[in-house]
Order: sequence, then structure tokens, then C-alpha cells
Amino acid sequence: MTGTTAAARTSSPTVLRRPRRRRHEDPGQLPRLSPLWTFVAWLVTLAFFAPVAWMVLTSFHQESDAATNPPSPFAPLTFDQYKLLLGRDITPFLLNSAMASVFSTLLVLALALPAAYALSIKPVKKWTDVMFFFLSTKFLPLIAALLPIYMIVKNIGMLDNIWTLIVLYTAMNLPIAVWMMRSFLAEVPREILEAAEVDGAGLPTVLLRIVAPVAMPGIAATSLICFIFSWNEFMFAVNLTATQASTAPVFLVGFITNEGLFLARLCAAATLVSLPVLIAGFAAQDKLVRGLSLGAVK
Repeated sequence: MTGTTAAARTSSPTVLRRPRRRRHEDPGQLPRLSPLWTFVAWLVTLAFFAPVAWMVLTSFHQESDAATNPPSPFAPLTFDQYKLLLGRDITPFLLNSAMASVFSTLLVLALALPAAYALSIKPVKKWTDVMFFFLSTKFLPLIAALLPIYMIVKNIGMLDNIWTLIVLYTAMNLPIAVWMMRSFLAEVPREILEAAEVDGAGLPTVLLRIVAPVAMPGIAATSLICFIFSWNEFMFAVNLTATQASTAPVFLVGFITNEGLFLARLCAAATLVSLPVLIAGFAAQDKLVRGLSLGAVK
């Protein structure tokens, strides 16, 4: 009798108990990083931010203080470099950069949104080949296409014209925008589109009133990246413009002369040129983070 009872106890399945959750733990709270990883994250952030901070600090120094070796971070601060910079009339260069970047970004969005819609929500035949074609246009370096582009622009009389840069920047950023927006539009719920089709909504209505609001974080991220690429573009601007359509990056090159490098003035100009991009990124940071993370997880 005792052996039977012991055998029954031995053959009974083992019951696994879940570990008790501590009272202060929140099931929806993300795990906290250890102090070591927090310290490492701060070090990496400071390492990336240090050159920018040094550039801004150098812009408030005199040329003699900026040229010392090693440079002195405790040199007297002054606004003389910004006064000289504004006296040199940087405004036309900033306006040309703003016009080329804004108009090219708007054209890219107007062309990339229908293309991404056709490649993700209403996929065309052999859409993978179409995506590879868009990607293949980025294989060729820009410098390899500079000579034929220069000859074409010269023959049609469009040298030193801001609309030439707008067209080139649109063609340069369009493949990137299509690839990005396709991944964003692939996350749009199909039920919403089917309901709109049942209600009789046409393609323009679907794109502007349904797809665009839902994918707005992705559109904002795409537009900001295209704006940054256009704003920082230098090769086409320096080779295809002269006096009327020169952009801000071309203006920065003017501080590198045979007499030497005007470091403090160059840092002041670079700070002013970087401000529009920083302001745009700060204004759209919430949509930028949501857009870049959209589609990352299922």
C-alpha cells in the first residue's frame, strides 16, 4: 500500500509555478538600462555632438584665437565674425538653397506618393523589378554624370539657373523617396482603403484624404531627409551655378582662399547654414521618430 502511494506520488506531473511579480514592477514598463549602458550612451552622444559644439564655440572667437595650436576654448568671445558674415550678404545664397530644397522636396513628394501607392497598396506587375530600377539609378556616382549633364544644361541655356538645381535635386532624391514611402504605405490598413472604394472615392481622394494623413509620419521623415540632401548638395551647385543661383554650400567655399583658411569666419558661416536644417528637424522631431520607426516591427 505504501509502495503504491509512493509510486503515484512519483508519477504525478510536476506543477510549474510562475515566479511572483514584485509589487513595484509595471508589466507595461520597459526595462531600465543599467548605469553602465547609460554612461556609454551619454559618451557616444557627446562624441557626436562635440564637433558641432566646437564649431559653434569657434565661431565666437577671433581669427588669431581660432588659429592657435592647440586652440584655446577660453579665448574671449565676440560677434565680429557674424557681423562680417552678414555684411558679406549671405542672404541670396540662403534664399537659393531654400528655394531649391523646398521646391525639389515638394516635387519629390508629388511624384513619390503615387509611385509608392502603385508599388505597395496597388502593386503593379513585376514591382520588384521596378524597385530595383529605382535603386539602380543610385549606383552611378554623381561625378560620373557631371560632364553630360553640364553639356546638356549648357546647350539649353540653363546654366546658373535655380530651376536646373530643382530638377536635378528632384531626380537625385526621387529613388530614395520611393523606397522609403513604399515601406511606410505598406503599413496603411487595407480595410480603410476598401471602405473608401465602397463609398466611391477616386484615386486623388484616396491619396490626399486617406493615405496621406495615415502615413504622415513617414511622409514627414521622407521630406526632411530629401530637404537635408538638397540643402547640403555641393557638386551640382558649384559646377552649374556662378553668381545668380549659387547656394549656401558654395558660399562656404569662399572662405578657403590662397591667403589661408579663415577658420572662425568659416565656423560662423557653417553655423548659420546649419540652422535651417536644425530648426526643421527640431520642429518635426516627433513625426520624424515615428516615421523612421514605422514598419520596423510587425
